[in-house]
Amino acid sequence: MTVAKSVLLLCLAGLAEIGGAWLVWQGVRENRGLAWMGAGVIALGLYGFIITLQPDAHFGRILAAYGGLFIAGSLAWGMVMDGFRPDRFDVIGAILCLVGVAVIMYAPRVAP
Repeated sequence: MTVAKSVLLLCLAGLAEIGGAWLVWQGVRENRGLAWMGAGVIALGLYGFIITLQPDAHFGRILAAYGGLFIAGSLAWGMVMDGFRPDRFDVIGAILCLVGVAVIMYAPRVAP
């Protein structure tokens, strides 16, 4: 699997998880109702499936790397969907997280 395909899968997983959580949030916190919550639960389930399509066999590595993408993606989602404006520390932290994703997922490794 190419790095590009792996990155695409991470991004799709992020959209599903962040979007699903946001839909549940809207259903509960903004009183949008059960349909929003249900759609969120479905999206969260899709996240769980999509993340398993990564080629690496190590659950901990995949989820650790995904965590960095989740942080940066959550800030971006908040900007687009809720008008959140990150400060410089949010941006610096997100960049550090994305560097961590690259190191964890794509650093060359020697096979054991």
